[in-house]
Amino acid sequence: MSKYIITVNPHGGTKKGLSILEKVLPVFESTNDTVKIIETEYAGHARDLAREMDYDSYDGFCCIGGDGTMHEVINGMMTRTDDRKLPIGLITGGTGNSFMHDMDCLDPVNAAKRIVTDRRRSIDIFRCEADGTIYYGFNIVGWGIPTDANNLAEKLRWMGGQRYNVAAIIEVIRHRMRFARIEIDGNIIGADFGFVIGCNTIHTGKGMQMAPLARLDDGLIDLLIVRKVGRMKLLRLFPKIFSGKHIGDPAVDYRQVSEFSIKPEDRNTLNIDGEMLGSTPIRVTMMPKEIEVLV
Repeated sequence: MSKYIITVNPHGGTKKGLSILEKVLPVFESTNDTVKIIETEYAGHARDLAREMDYDSYDGFCCIGGDGTMHEVINGMMTRTDDRKLPIGLITGGTGNSFMHDMDCLDPVNAAKRIVTDRRRSIDIFRCEADGTIYYGFNIVGWGIPTDANNLAEKLRWMGGQRYNVAAIIEVIRHRMRFARIEIDGNIIGADFGFVIGCNTIHTGKGMQMAPLARLDDGLIDLLIVRKVGRMKLLRLFPKIFSGKHIGDPAVDYRQVSEFSIKPEDRNTLNIDGEMLGSTPIRVTMMPKEIEVLV
């Protein structure tokens, strides 16, 4: 018999947290597992719980949510003073579910059934030093269009999950370019870029296969670099992202690396795991198999 922490946000994301909780509780009861349910009360509460709770007697830290919730829990665990970690069980309930897309488990009941099997998998995360502040991520770190699109998507919440795709198209049409110096394995590229995105997962946004070759446990981050190209070229490129065929396009420089840095001319906000966090310049370093997940 196992004992799990389960956090649920009754107000965030799809606002279906409590109804999802009702659906998954019978799964834990069927295996005689016990749960401690905690309703989060503010942004960052899951992070604080993961960082400050006494882990004695618990076998897993579960959360109902999406990529943003997973990001909070990982950052909480990575900043504990006792260095303890619990396996993380994510129960699908967010608007952005890139990680669970990769796990092929978008149904919350199926996610709970996987958790109670206690099958564990070690996954990579990345450390992102952003203008002197440290963040940890498991999904993406993006600069350029990914940041602009995520900012706009927050204003389009009434559109539901498709707001990410609509926002991305709008930002492609706006066609902003930025000059930066990117360092990869000691080599420096200086140019005007449309965007740069490092991916640890295959999926991002709403079903985009941004990094079709990404693996969660290969110790590498899949880096996509798109230099300055025409607006129509970017628009033609966008639909290919959903199938992963964009990586064969000459406009896309696709690499698998263990670290990279971006130093733009101006300070820009970043998209880390779908959250608007930190600012450039940044250095990203992979941390192989740092976290266990219940899958």
